[in-house]
Amino acid sequence: MPSERPRMILVGGGVRSGKSAFALARAEALGTRRAFVATAEALDDEMRDRIDRHRRSRGPAFLTVEAPLELPEAISRLGDLADVDVVVIDCLTLWLSNLLGRETADREILAQVERLCATLSERHFHSVVVTNEVGMGVVPPSPLGRRFRDLAGSAHQRLTAEADEVYMAMLGMVLRMRPSPIEVTGAMATNAG
Repeated sequence: MPSERPRMILVGGGVRSGKSAFALARAEALGTRRAFVATAEALDDEMRDRIDRHRRSRGPAFLTVEAPLELPEAISRLGDLADVDVVVIDCLTLWLSNLLGRETADREILAQVERLCATLSERHFHSVVVTNEVGMGVVPPSPLGRRFRDLAGSAHQRLTAEADEVYMAMLGMVLRMRPSPIEVTGAMATNAG
């Protein structure tokens, strides 16, 4: 059990922005008994390879739990384990996409988000939630794309309201948004060519 009050941390940003690496580093600083809740599904060879690379890069430092659909339930089951200090959830937007792909109604998805927030608020461990910021780009051309963007925005607002710490990875940097003041907390390595 963490020695300090459990913290809920939200880490957002664009694709390949360094948010997952930052989330893992943040989790490593919060405890030695770590779990990683993966929302990805291995539906094709490329995704299987990607999942395998990510799992190998984490190594044995994290217990991995797969939860592509039943995220609040997976977190609740981890809550029954007394030997978890910190849980990384990667990623929220992929979970939302999985639910949309199962033709889950918007109201049910938002109810699932509420269940996730309630579960995280009752936890005895720190949690680090990774998500993709999708609302800063162009308006999606399809109704499904706009639905996804709107649901992600609603989920982000709900989780941000509960979060003790909020970070945004962008332009090769990680900005701490909460607690204030806003400041750069890390810079990503660059591959200048």
